Amino acid sequence: MAILRSALLKVYRLARRFGYARLLSLALLAGFLALRVADPVALEELRLRVFDAYQMLKPREAIQRPVAIIDIDEKSLEKIGQWPWPRTRMADIVRRLTEAGAAAIAFDVVFAERDRLSPKIAVDTFRGLDEATQNTLKRLPDNDDVFANALRHAPVVLGESGLPYTVPEPDVKLPITGLATLGENPEPFLLNFPGLLRNIPVLEEAAPGRGLFTIRAERDGIVRRVPIIMMAQGKLMPSLSFEMLRVVTKADTILVKSNEAGVVSVAVPGFQLPTDRNGQVWVYFSKHDMSRYISALDVLDGKMDPDAVRQKLVIIGTSAVGLLDTKTTPLDRVLPGVEVHAQILESALTGSMLSQPGYAIAIELLAAILFSLIIVLLAPVLSPITLLVLGGCVSALLAGGSWYMFSEKRLLIDFTFPMLTSTAVYLTMVFGSYFREQAQRRRIRAAFGQYLSPALVEQLAQSPEKLVLGGEERDMTIMFSDVRGFTTISESFKSDPQGLTSLMNRFLTPLTNAILDRKGTIDKYMGDAIMAFWNAPLDDTSHQIHACEAALDMLDRIDQLNAEREIEANKQGKPFIPLNVGIGLNTGTCVVGNMGSNLRFDYSVLGDSVNLASRLEGQSKSYGLPIIAGSRTAMAAKDKFAILELDFITVKGKTEPEVIYGIIGREDVANSEGFQKLRNLTIQMLACYRSRDWEGALAAIDRARGLDAAPRLKELLELYSQRIAAFQVNPPASDWNGVFALTTK
Repeated sequence: MAILRSALLKVYRLARRFGYARLLSLALLAGFLALRVADPVALEELRLRVFDAYQMLKPREAIQRPVAIIDIDEKSLEKIGQWPWPRTRMADIVRRLTEAGAAAIAFDVVFAERDRLSPKIAVDTFRGLDEATQNTLKRLPDNDDVFANALRHAPVVLGESGLPYTVPEPDVKLPITGLATLGENPEPFLLNFPGLLRNIPVLEEAAPGRGLFTIRAERDGIVRRVPIIMMAQGKLMPSLSFEMLRVVTKADTILVKSNEAGVVSVAVPGFQLPTDRNGQVWVYFSKHDMSRYISALDVLDGKMDPDAVRQKLVIIGTSAVGLLDTKTTPLDRVLPGVEVHAQILESALTGSMLSQPGYAIAIELLAAILFSLIIVLLAPVLSPITLLVLGGCVSALLAGGSWYMFSEKRLLIDFTFPMLTSTAVYLTMVFGSYFREQAQRRRIRAAFGQYLSPALVEQLAQSPEKLVLGGEERDMTIMFSDVRGFTTISESFKSDPQGLTSLMNRFLTPLTNAILDRKGTIDKYMGDAIMAFWNAPLDDTSHQIHACEAALDMLDRIDQLNAEREIEANKQGKPFIPLNVGIGLNTGTCVVGNMGSNLRFDYSVLGDSVNLASRLEGQSKSYGLPIIAGSRTAMAAKDKFAILELDFITVKGKTEPEVIYGIIGREDVANSEGFQKLRNLTIQMLACYRSRDWEGALAAIDRARGLDAAPRLKELLELYSQRIAAFQVNPPASDWNGVFALTTK
């Protein structure tokens, strides 16, 4: 038991060292490899869809046209009559094609019954014929004999069809095509049709060749592969298209090569077509083109150009809708079945056959193993971005390699399986890293949660590398807010310190929410004061506007709180002291980051712009306005708010002057008539003031005091009245430019 426990402990330690995510990824890889060997329907469907996409992206270019189609089309049926036509007509077509120099002729139709229009048969259907006429008709040649005689003198391949049921064997022994096998017995791998629909014996005996035109679509109804050899009623049979190659090469035998995995190829002298294990060829389709087609009517009427069929393989079939011989291919929703045979022959004769070699599955398995192992080994030591780039490179390499093999070598190598496998392994490793980081964050929260603020703890948990001192430069908007007359309020609670604490919490909560709701960050609380900033740690391109909105929201929430407190004070019979705040806003370049010592630090902001924001908050009482903003803040927000220029000042401790503004209200206030009049008068007052026109400035002040909106600027107007009175007694220096130096913070 002790030995077992020791062994398990060693395995556990080894597993931890190697990594649970890696072990899970290797198990997942083994499962995917087994899945590919089993090759379920879903995996095959995905593979086929990719091969379809390749053909749609790059269809075969039908530059050479070694195959022609004699089309039993609608106009032929309209002129000659319904199908089947008399065999004498078919004999005429064969003779005309032979005379024109066709290399081989095949029928994508089957003549399974005697011609009902032969004179000996048709005469019995006529009424009113005298005996002499009947005897004359019966002495005429049989249509099937006429057709058979034409077949004997032409390189013709008759079409046959596989049936899903057995049929009786003919009484006479009919010729069959010679097939030889090299290697293993291919029959267990071939498509097997229980029955075989043949032509009538007289035609079978006369024709040089016979082949099956049966095409079996895939599960989704699309034709991608066509059998070149197959089993039909216990016989090994060639396809119609390959039998044409045998006839045109005058070969006696078709050679079938196979091994223990299935069929490898089918060959006649001069042609060897690679097949899948079931004896099927992948058809490389070109786009449907009616220039391949010649109307059967034109052949019979002598309108056919002999060059259209000379030294070509000719297939006789139909595009007529009523005869129901249509197929679906990766390129065409509706394609006459006869053209599928023609495109197989075109691909074979022009050397552009597609193939999926037997080693394709080995390539897919090796690619899946190789790339998955690379990800398993490198994922834990690479950064997320590098790992993502690696995954993209793997995907591009797989897809690009597969496309290259198709477009340049005409080989079908699937990339979806190795990509699925490596993606699954990649995601497993990514989620493994995620869970490992989550565990690390939990450890950080547990270690520092008792010593640091929750916000900083969460920040450290998300980015442990931030446990260092340092900062970054950012363009930011800074806010300082402070309670006016806090000393008086504190004195009213000197016998109730808990009440003062409760009031401050009740006061700071809505102000904090106003800031956070407008994307602000609380830097710190300083008693009754709040310091906040915008555009850090998260980017905020509208930080000036959000800061102004937050400041106005703070005033609204203070008004609501004061209304509630006044009602409460009246009910309790206590004096009511309203809470009022002053707010300073300023925008500028600051340094933001972890500030402090090696033992203790806070995420905070430093810079000259921060100091100016603090000074502006202090001056809100002097100018009698609750919100004062620096010039950069005001200029960025001037189109959204009611803003008034207040002064051109230098604050204590600074020599560089700054234009300051008061934020009076939102856009509705800015658009009001009363504000527009007040704004124009303040502009006029400041212009007169800075040009030393004291009388003009005082006149503007008097007119402003008469406006309905004047109470908002009562203290500002009084401030300038006092300054002007002082300057009238002691004028400023001759080089004075309107700057007023503040002597208090």
